Amino acid sequence: MNNTALIIVDMVKDFTDPGGLVYYPQNREILPKIVAVLEESRNFGKLIIFLQHCYRKGKPDKNLRTMRPNCIEGTDGDQIDPMLRVDPIKDYVIRKRRYSGFFGTDLDLVLRENEIKNTVIVGTKTNCCIRATVTDAYNLDYNAIVIRDCVATDSEVVNQVHLSDIEKYLGRVITADEYIAALKAGEL
Repeated sequence: MNNTALIIVDMVKDFTDPGGLVYYPQNREILPKIVAVLEESRNFGKLIIFLQHCYRKGKPDKNLRTMRPNCIEGTDGDQIDPMLRVDPIKDYVIRKRRYSGFFGTDLDLVLRENEIKNTVIVGTKTNCCIRATVTDAYNLDYNAIVIRDCVATDSEVVNQVHLSDIEKYLGRVITADEYIAALKAGEL
């Protein structure tokens, strides 16, 4: 069964590196688990998609007027964290400018072209980009699966509230160990 994609949301240096413009220590803490999930997904031939939050340098953007500037193209901050190896031949890197990975991108087209049914979502920020991407995956009839110990935001309470809502209304929430076990059992 190869209808599953791993979607890694916004694990770029501005979020993951201590020198990043919107760094949260929680993002650094989840990186080793995401690396393990990424490698296991590759071992089982799953489609890998990196969502890369990126704003155009010197161009207007609503989000840049209302929040701290971050993830500006051409800066080091918009680059995918080096702990997450991108395979330029097999993996997709999709730039986005809004919370949802589906809004204004070709993510849905990439998933459909690859006959994906299950979207396994990891990364940052649970209350914004993870939640918005999961909501759109649900609305587009994908099975949304979030790996609990591979998502983070700057507040554990906020993280748990959104994971609870996702599990109740939008999809499944599992651990990295449960995901890897499902891969090995051929369930994903």
